[in-house]
This record gives sequence, C-alpha cells and structure tokens, in this order.
Amino acid sequence: MSNAIWDGLVATPLPEVRHRAAVVDELAEVEPVTVAGAHRLAWNDRGGQSAVWYFTDDGLVLLLTFDHESSLNLYAEEDFALQESFFEGVPEPLVALVRDRPENYESLNLTDSATGRTIHYAGGVFWYDGTHWHVSSGLAEHWRREEVDLFGESGFDYCLDVYRFGQDFTAETIVAIREEDGRYDDEKQKEADLTSVREVLIQHGR
Repeated sequence: MSNAIWDGLVATPLPEVRHRAAVVDELAEVEPVTVAGAHRLAWNDRGGQSAVWYFTDDGLVLLLTFDHESSLNLYAEEDFALQESFFEGVPEPLVALVRDRPENYESLNLTDSATGRTIHYAGGVFWYDGTHWHVSSGLAEHWRREEVDLFGESGFDYCLDVYRFGQDFTAETIVAIREEDGRYDDEKQKEADLTSVREVLIQHGR
C-alpha cells in the first residue's frame, strides 16, 4: 500500500500531527470540541468534504475523511450497515466517540432503522494505536472486495492535502496552496493573509 500522503502521515510524529491539525482547524474556522476524553479538531472545504480528528487523552487517534462526490458517500445511500462495517477493527473507545453522538457540520449521522442507533458517516476511517497508523480493517476489506481507489474514494488524498504531511508546513506553503486555489484577487490580499497565517502559527507555538 503506497501513497505519498499516507506515507507522510505515518512518518510524522504525533505531536506534529496534532499541531498541524490544530492550525488547520483554526484556519478553517472550526470550533475545537472536547468529547468524552478526546479533543476534536476538523477541516472542511465548505463544499461537502471534511477531515475530522479525535485525539484521546491516552494517545490514540481516530481520523475520519469524507468526500461527498465519491462512491464511499454512504450518507447519500443511507447504508447504515456498510458504514458501521467501516469501523470494524477500530478500538471500541474510539468508535464510541462517533456512535450515538450529536451531528455536526463535518459529520452527519446515519441511523439504524431497526435499533435507532446512530453513527457518524465517513468515507475513510483511520486510527492510530499509540505507535502505528492503521486503515480500519472493515474499510480495507471493502477496498479489496470492491476494488475501489482507497485513498481517492475515501477522501483521504483530497482532505489531507492541506496538512502537507511529509512536506514543509509554513505560512508561505499554506498561502501558496491558497494562491493555487485562486483565493487572492491581488498581491495585497495575499500579503495580508500571509500575515494572518503567520499569527496563527505563532499562537500554536511556531
């Protein structure tokens, strides 16, 4: 399983992963939330794509990615059973962070019609055990069975691009990405944003 962004994530120490998640969360204007012993940070592009991180107090991490235009958009299909299967292999304390929880902008709920139980939707389910990152066994099994593009269809590649794992993460590189996306009308606007991004990095210890 070779993927540049996955390889970058795997090679990044957890404190740096959390640092980048916190910076991106603030730049995306998402409110951090504490949920049952975990700190939730997120990113969204305001167009239906999102990355959601849960960092637990004991050093575990749950990462959910979602691309609303992909074949793994199970919310559109209302397929609770398949969505639930994507969490197979993930420790129950991590799954509990997204089961029977209120919806939020990045994560709506799928509901089991038989029991009324809910779980947050996600095209990609990944987790960190304190030492290594994993693709959930349920998602990996679906990937093998259906022969889908795991990192593309799950939203992983698109949603984690902004974190630049395995690459420099500076105000200049962040602004360069925004410039490529056509965010600025002129150089003055770009320079103002560069100053703003630098201030966010400084607030987070850089």
